[in-house]
Amino acid sequence: MKRLPFRQVHLDFHTSGLIEGIGEDFDKKEFQRALKNGRVESITLFSKCHHGWSYHPSKANRIHPHLNFDLLGQQLEACNELGVRAPVYISAGIDEKEAVAHPEWLLRNADESTEWVPDFTGAPGFHILCFNTSYMPVLLAQIHEVMELYHPEEIFLDIASVKPCLCASCRAEMLALGDDPRDTDAVTHQAERVFTRYAQSVREAVRAHSENCAIFHNGGHITRGRRDLAAWDSHFELESLPTGGWGYNHFPMSAAYVAGLGKEYLGMTGKFHTTWGEFGGFKHPNALRYETGLSLAFGAKCSIGDQLHPRGAMNPDTYALIGAAYAEVEGKEPYCEDAELLYDVGILGQEAVSGGASDRDMSLHGDIGANRIMLEGGYLYRFIDLEADFSAYKLIILPDTIRLSVESAGRLRDYLAAGGKLLATGKSGMAKDMDKFLLPLGAKAAGQAESIPSYLMPGFALTTGNSPHVMYEPCDIIEPAGGKVFARCADSYFNRDTYRFCSHLHTPNKPGNGRPAACFTSNAAYIGWQVFTDYAKKGSLHCKELVIYAVDSLLAGSKTATASLPDRGVFTVTRQASKNRYVMHLLFAHTTLRGAFRYTGQEKLVEVIEDIVPLYDTRIQLRTDKYVRRVYLAPQIEELGFAVKDGLCTFTVPRWKCHQMIVVEL
Repeated sequence: MKRLPFRQVHLDFHTSGLIEGIGEDFDKKEFQRALKNGRVESITLFSKCHHGWSYHPSKANRIHPHLNFDLLGQQLEACNELGVRAPVYISAGIDEKEAVAHPEWLLRNADESTEWVPDFTGAPGFHILCFNTSYMPVLLAQIHEVMELYHPEEIFLDIASVKPCLCASCRAEMLALGDDPRDTDAVTHQAERVFTRYAQSVREAVRAHSENCAIFHNGGHITRGRRDLAAWDSHFELESLPTGGWGYNHFPMSAAYVAGLGKEYLGMTGKFHTTWGEFGGFKHPNALRYETGLSLAFGAKCSIGDQLHPRGAMNPDTYALIGAAYAEVEGKEPYCEDAELLYDVGILGQEAVSGGASDRDMSLHGDIGANRIMLEGGYLYRFIDLEADFSAYKLIILPDTIRLSVESAGRLRDYLAAGGKLLATGKSGMAKDMDKFLLPLGAKAAGQAESIPSYLMPGFALTTGNSPHVMYEPCDIIEPAGGKVFARCADSYFNRDTYRFCSHLHTPNKPGNGRPAACFTSNAAYIGWQVFTDYAKKGSLHCKELVIYAVDSLLAGSKTATASLPDRGVFTVTRQASKNRYVMHLLFAHTTLRGAFRYTGQEKLVEVIEDIVPLYDTRIQLRTDKYVRRVYLAPQIEELGFAVKDGLCTFTVPRWKCHQMIVVEL
């Protein structure tokens, strides 16, 4: 497979069969002009949309009823003349015309309702099909046809993931295998079987025509810990539209996992104010500048979503917007090619150890809170899974609910014995079937505090003082066993209920010294509260400072790099080994929650960026034992003064905006 280009567009074209004049305003020269103005190197074009129509003559499907020429073919010809890569899109999991004609092909819930919308008489929207029906041969015929007619470099298959289904076909197969369709685990196993057959069949169909064609199955999320599912993809396209409900913290969490899987990946945002399918919606140009910079900072290529008008003309304002962002990306590419994302911390999170297939709407608060604290604390981190090489990380974090098997506990004990550091919180580090630590954390489990909420009594300085601070999530009490206590848990007078309550929210703390709830050893720390979940839900400063105190104590003197940034700042470090240099990325923008919309039956918040303000005198330190030749801003090539002492290269960036790279040449 060829290397992924840095500057891509995903051109949606989901077009109702009720609309006439499809493609009548398409003009090859205007199409090419838009690509040039947008500085686009790759654009994903439609063979079949969610409505089910093809945009080219087809024997395997029906062409859109109001399209009378080969639109896809002409688009591909235009791209070929410019040397622009053009993956071909096929809607795999949705074909609305077939959903109407073949209700027996629909994915069904236990109550016979459908997904994304539950029926055909209420809210408008698409309905997902099941790959375990007679729809699958239809889809495979469409893939074969596209491969034969157009020989694409990539096939992008949308709405393709593990989806539990209780349609007649799935129920019949489960019963034939001796499984009970009322058993949720059995339903999940059936969904896994169906997806595996689907993915294998698609691979065989594509490989019958090309050994080099890339394949990507888009389910809106790459499940952490499921390398078997990720193996079906040639690369990863991380769908993450910040204004579309994903928010600005989602992409870093996804990228911080796939960076360790050994494949290329891109960050897919959108030009929309909200999300896919929004005609006439535009985000502020500064938002795209930030979002493309964020992709580069996390080692990804860039993709921006657009939607083509049914008449086929590209919107010049859209490509001016995209072009402004991609002009900056183009200048930064030499510093991002073959760049390895560096890390100190590995987060072995809830999704990665669950073993299930999840989607972007699954709220795993321990993972979310860990991601936020790592970002806001300026740490270099990755999300890891149980297949990762633990020895590559200076510190491993087990957030809140990571109970361990005997095997996993053994690997982590070996990691600690070899000098690794570990932070566990809540139930993490305990056995799967009992509240007993399987790791040497300097403490014994002594039961869970009855009070919810309880109170943190810190043995270190908090910004807000050392009085008791409320903690909303459960806390496990400990008995020290060689560990040094650094926080205690105070109970409230009683838990709030119908017949016992105090004031508006919860009961105050009961006077006293509390009980031990957090401790250190030389290479491990334990915090009894489910503090990452607490931070994800409530965002209390003292929760973050509790974690930062533990992490900084464990990483003392060993951080790869640090930067003096405010909490909304983002800091990453990459290494270009072939050029013998480090590239540091700084990002900063104010984000604002502004409004909401409903999408697939859920309310999504709109998080926007408008104003970009400069930051001043950002101090950076890089740990290196090599001779530093020069330090400069990129792509401006402005030299920075620096000093090296005791293995630390220190320098200050006097002023920067939005996204700034700093190169340290060795």
